[in-house]
Amino acid sequence: MGFAALSGALSVAGDAAGKHLLAADAYRLDLAATATRYGLIHALALLGLIVLARMVGTSRWPRIASWLFVAGLILFCGSLGLIAAGAPHGLAIFAPWGGTAFILGWIALLPMAVRR
Repeated sequence: MGFAALSGALSVAGDAAGKHLLAADAYRLDLAATATRYGLIHALALLGLIVLARMVGTSRWPRIASWLFVAGLILFCGSLGLIAAGAPHGLAIFAPWGGTAFILGWIALLPMAVRR
């Protein structure tokens, strides 16, 4: 739950900072907006996975999906947010890995859907 809370807080702060500090730079503003959008979506998804894990008990899939979402938040949202803040563009190499982690996290929930 802590990572979901941190992700939500950082996403809201990042969005606010982006709107105020990056208004003159459309490219960096778009990077910040994308990072915060994915950050908020996956913060909520992590909270939902906590509830799901409690409902299904011993299934490992919510835990796997959660860790994949955490990886996606760090790699995708983190790299885009840092680039938007002025970090070297070379950090963009991590974004596809984070996006892949998000996709795999959602796919990790499929076995639960098939079993139900």
